[in-house]
Amino acid sequence: MMRIYLIGMLSGVMVAAAFTYVFALPANSDYWRMEIYKRGGAEWTVDKNGHTGWKWMVDPILDTPSPARRAIVPSSQTKLRTEKL
Repeated sequence: MMRIYLIGMLSGVMVAAAFTYVFALPANSDYWRMEIYKRGGAEWTVDKNGHTGWKWMVDPILDTPSPARRAIVPSSQTKLRTEKL
């Protein structure tokens, strides 16, 4: 029983390491930052001490949609009678 547990733990660690190597490490490279820079979405910055940084030039797109504006409905041209029940 302990051997199955340890094999499962080792497999989980190996899957997590593979996921990190395939997805997380390339995302932190400057390749994608250069692509965004080329398209005008951000710029590289350098402060007076020589440290490089990254500044977005456009506002991020929100995941949630903005609240819809209220529609103004024109009043009806016909006369309506209201009755109390």
